[in-house]
Order: sequence, then structure tokens, then C-alpha cells
Amino acid sequence: MLRVRPIHFTSRIDEWERLLTDLGMIKTVDEPTWREFDAGSGRLALHFAEVGSAEDGTTSLGVEVGDLLEFARRTKEAGAAEGGTTAELIDADHGQSCRITAADGFSFLADQAARAADGSWVRSAEADPDLAVVAVWFSEDAVAAARTLRDIGARPRPIPGSGAIGNADTNTDVDTVESEAFTAKNGGILMVGTATGAGRAGLGFEYAGDLGALRERLDEAGHEAAVIEESAVPTLHVANPDADGLAAHPPLWISAAPALG
Repeated sequence: MLRVRPIHFTSRIDEWERLLTDLGMIKTVDEPTWREFDAGSGRLALHFAEVGSAEDGTTSLGVEVGDLLEFARRTKEAGAAEGGTTAELIDADHGQSCRITAADGFSFLADQAARAADGSWVRSAEADPDLAVVAVWFSEDAVAAARTLRDIGARPRPIPGSGAIGNADTNTDVDTVESEAFTAKNGGILMVGTATGAGRAGLGFEYAGDLGALRERLDEAGHEAAVIEESAVPTLHVANPDADGLAAHPPLWISAAPALG
């Protein structure tokens, strides 16, 4: 079991909840400083951050797995075969987790996914089925990053044409970067983008439905949104909830899902 679940840190958690709800996501966890939302594919967590803190407006790469011990074993085994990826069980602030570390030192966490009473993986059936969460990993060594994603069980997905990520990275001014995409068995998309500097994460979405209709829906809900073309791929840019007039933030992007053969 592997599901994409990045964590976005923000001082504007209510504004983010409003946008995610209008996108068709369903809130499944509601705590004062932690909220989780299901999309049709993948999940996103919001973590409260103090205004002006280093974390405010940043995203952390993250996934959910079915069995932490087995996941760590398989990842270590794959990493030993290909070289570079390590996995270790740790006691995090929120409980036991697994830290995955790539060859360049970039690390992220895999957390235990919750099960329902019937044993199935907890997810909302009411979320918009066309919406997918996209977690982006920016790295100077995209080849090694992609290898790590394969090591954790992500499945490579071809990108029609020459793939590019628009303003997916909320922490850099890079406009376009070469990319590689992966899918998680239980929902969500992982992308690797080449960029300079230390490894970091970005956040976006993908939509398999009518992007124009989604823009109209967001317009009616009071969100600034516009559809543009990026590398021949229609992309919906939505005003970033973190943009509060005090700090500049690039728009949140929602790309049209590729037609795969």
C-alpha cells in the first residue's frame, strides 16, 4: 500500500481549507493544528505554522503505507540493490514513522495509513474523483531521486511529449524543469524535477475532468483562477492561499491529466 500525502505548512490554514473544499476534497481529520483532506487520488495534510516562520508556506514530501516494518524492509532491500536509498523506523512527534533518505541526503517520511473497521484503507468516497494530489521533489540529481521513488514502490508513468513542471515549486523561481512522474498504487502522483540547490518539495494537483468547468467553479466560489498553456499542457493557476499581501507566493497549479496510451 502506497499513497501520496504531502504536508503543507501554513499560517493560513482556514484559507487553505476553503480552497481544498472548493476543489472537491473532503476533510477526514480535523484538529486545531492538523487537518487532512482526501482527493479522488491521494491525500494532503495541512499543518499550522506561525506567521513568518521558516516553515510557513512550505511543503514537505510524504507518503502513507500499509505496514511500516514491511515497507522499511522492502525499501532497504531495493536501495541496497540499486544503491543510495535507506529506510529506518523512527519515533516521530506524531508516532512511529519511517524515514526514507536518498543518496544526496534528502529525506522524507512514510507514515502508517489508517484502516477502517472493515480493514479497508480509510479514504473518502465523496471526494472529486477527477482530482489527484501531486507531490514534487526538486533535486539536483533527478536520476537518483527517481531511483529512490522506485525503491519505495512508486510506478513510473510516461509523460507525453517533453514533460515540464510549471511553478510547482513554491520555494524557487525556476519556471520550467525537466520532470519524471510516478503513480502510487493507492492514490496520488509523485514527480521529480531537476533544480539547483538543496532538495525540496513542491505541491500541485492534476485534474482528469473539464479544466474549464473547474475554473468556473472556483471563480464562482471567489477564487482567482485562469487556464494557461505550459509546455502544451493546459494548466489552471489558482491564487495561492499563502499569498496574504506580506509575502509573494506563486499560484497553485492544477494541470490537465495526460492522455496515456
